[in-house]
Amino acid sequence: MDETITYRTATVEDALSMCELGQLLNEVHHTARPDIYAPATVEFSRDLPHWSGLFEKPGHVVFIASVDDQAVAFITASLSASSGPLMQSQNVVRIGSVCVAEPFSGKGIGRGLMALVKNWAVEQDAQDLRLTVWPFNSRAARMYAEFGFEPRAFEMGMRL
Repeated sequence: MDETITYRTATVEDALSMCELGQLLNEVHHTARPDIYAPATVEFSRDLPHWSGLFEKPGHVVFIASVDDQAVAFITASLSASSGPLMQSQNVVRIGSVCVAEPFSGKGIGRGLMALVKNWAVEQDAQDLRLTVWPFNSRAARMYAEFGFEPRAFEMGMRL
């Protein structure tokens, strides 16, 4: 039986579902960098202020994918203006988080969410679409490269 995937703009009512799905992001990032990222938790409402805060900010959007009315994935993005004497003036959309529940991975849901953000960026008159991905997240980096993203810069850090 094929599952029907639906996509829509998320609302603050989806924040708790995002908290639950977001534990996958916590787990992947905490496993690789426990010095930076908190562990996943069964008390996923811990993250409610983070996710619900996105809906209060202008220039932010969240898209959610559902199967049988159950949220299985989401993506967040924000619009900002880039300007300054050394840079070309342009509108930039930055993807914040992309999360697809494990049982639904590989079904094209991530691609569908990325396409929604790309279309939203065009509607916002953005000239550039950006995101950050950790080197340990090779699966995500592969998907982003397939979608047309290119490496541009490397962020470096030092633990103090």
